[in-house]
Amino acid sequence: MQFYNKLNAKEQSDLIDKSGKNRIVLSFYKYSVIGNPKIFRNYLYVKLSAIDVLGRIYTANEGINAQISIPLENLPFLRNELDKITFLKNIRLNYALESENKSFLKLTIKVKDKIVADGLESQKIDLSKRGTYVNALEFNKLLEERDTICIDMRNHYESEVGHFKNAITPDVDTFRESLPLIEKTFFNKKSSKNFLLYCTGGIRCEKASAYFKEKGFKKVFQMQGGIIEYAKQIREMKLENKFKGINFVFDERKGERISEDVISNCHLCNSSCDSHANCANPACNLLFIQCPDCRKAYSGCCSKDCQTVINLPEEEQKTLRKSKKNSHKVFKKGRSKALKYKT
Repeated sequence: MQFYNKLNAKEQSDLIDKSGKNRIVLSFYKYSVIGNPKIFRNYLYVKLSAIDVLGRIYTANEGINAQISIPLENLPFLRNELDKITFLKNIRLNYALESENKSFLKLTIKVKDKIVADGLESQKIDLSKRGTYVNALEFNKLLEERDTICIDMRNHYESEVGHFKNAITPDVDTFRESLPLIEKTFFNKKSSKNFLLYCTGGIRCEKASAYFKEKGFKKVFQMQGGIIEYAKQIREMKLENKFKGINFVFDERKGERISEDVISNCHLCNSSCDSHANCANPACNLLFIQCPDCRKAYSGCCSKDCQTVINLPEEEQKTLRKSKKNSHKVFKKGRSKALKYKT
C-alpha cells in the first residue's frame, strides 16, 4: 500500500493537464485529540489520494490542518470521507475565491508536533475558551467602534500585501512571536477594549483568542473562517469590503485578490506591486514582492548575485548549494539585505 507520492512536479502537472478536470481549492481545520497521528496520517493518505486530492495537510495530537485541491466532480466523495471521521463530521470547508488547477502538485501529509506552532511547549491552552465568533456583518460593525483594537494574527509578509482597515499588523516572522508581543503591548487595555482578531482561515485565531482569554483579556472576538470566509460573506450579503489588497495564501497562487487596492511595493524598485515570488535561484528561494519589470531584469531572482548563480552550469550550481547552508531551514520570508525597498 502506497503512503507517499512518488511523482515529481512535472509528472504530476502533466497528469493534471491530461485529466482535463477543473479543480477547486479549499481548506479546513479542527482542533481535536488524535491518539495516533501517524496511523491517522496513513489512513488519510489512502482515502484522499483515491479521490485525487492534492495539497498540504498537517496532523498532530492536537488536530488537523488542511489546504487542498480536488476535482470539482469529486467534492461529494471528499465530504463523504470526512463525515466518516467522527470529529470531522459536518466540518466547515473554506472555499477559495479563485481556484487554479495547479495550486498544488502533490498530496503531502505530515505528522507535526502541533498543527500551529505557538511556542508554548510548557503551556496548554484550553481551546474551548476561545473568543466569540463573528460573521462579516458583525466584524464590520466592531471594526468601526472606538473601543475596538483589530489585530492581524498573520506574519509580516502576509499583512504587507493586504489587511483590514486600521488593523494592527505586528512585524513578526512567525505566529509564535505574535502571542507574547500582543499580550505585552495591550496588557493594560485587556479589560477595557474589544480585541478583534483575524487570520487567513481562522486556525491561528482559535489559539490566539483562547490564549488572550486565558491571560485576562475580557472581550475577544474572531472572524470565523478568517479572511477567506469574510470575502465570501461580503459578496453574498452585499456588505462594504473593509479589507484592502490581497489575502496571501500558502500555495502556488500566492494570494487571492480581495480588493483592487495595491498597498505594497516591489522590494527591488519600489514601484506599486503586490505580487509575491520565490527567488529563481534554488539555493535562495527567498519569498519577496517583485514587479514584472524587475522579474524580467533580474530573471526572476531577488538580486544580481542570485541572477549570476542561475546562469552558471547546473553542476557548478549544485556544488555551490552543497557548500552553503540550506536557506530553506532559515525562516526569512521577505527579509534580506538584497531587498532595498522592503519596508
